[in-house]
Amino acid sequence: MSTIAAIILAAGLGSRFGGGAKPLARFRDAPMLAHVLAAAQGSRAHPIIVVTGHDHDAIAPACADHPVRLVHNPDYRSGLAGSLKAGMRALPADSAGALVLLADMPLVRAATLDALIAAAQSEPDHAAFVPVYEGGRGNPVLLMRKLLPQIEKLEGDRGAGPLLRGRADIREIAVDDPGIHLDADTPDALAKLARE
Repeated sequence: MSTIAAIILAAGLGSRFGGGAKPLARFRDAPMLAHVLAAAQGSRAHPIIVVTGHDHDAIAPACADHPVRLVHNPDYRSGLAGSLKAGMRALPADSAGALVLLADMPLVRAATLDALIAAAQSEPDHAAFVPVYEGGRGNPVLLMRKLLPQIEKLEGDRGAGPLLRGRADIREIAVDDPGIHLDADTPDALAKLARE
């Protein structure tokens, strides 16, 4: 059975967060990134790829104790699309696709990742798998390798969202995980998450 990788996007400028390495902002007992790494490591995703860019020199040491592959995106200022492309280009040949996790979503559960992986492995003809909680789509999404040519055409500060609109080969997976809707774009949002 083909593997599904995890790509953690941790390259952004975090401009709405007020500077500094947003993935390393403290959430409860650890940096936000540590929570995302724990979810990925607790799932069946393999390998785990962390895309760095802004504040690479701070984020790389935070990953040192984890079994991850670091991929540096020198073009991180161009936005999310460049980091997504860098991560997808780093997929091993035996990876059928990848979960795309955001470093500022520390409440996503490993069980959610495994539900997406199981769906992808049982229905590999779909292009993507999207978690749904209480009727709303969230993150992370699982993108299959067949989307690589279209991912390469993405530009700016947008992820794969434009590729997933109106396609018949997108599978929605119901999950019991409010964390798929909760991110920390600002310090206030992070403080609110800590109370969840």
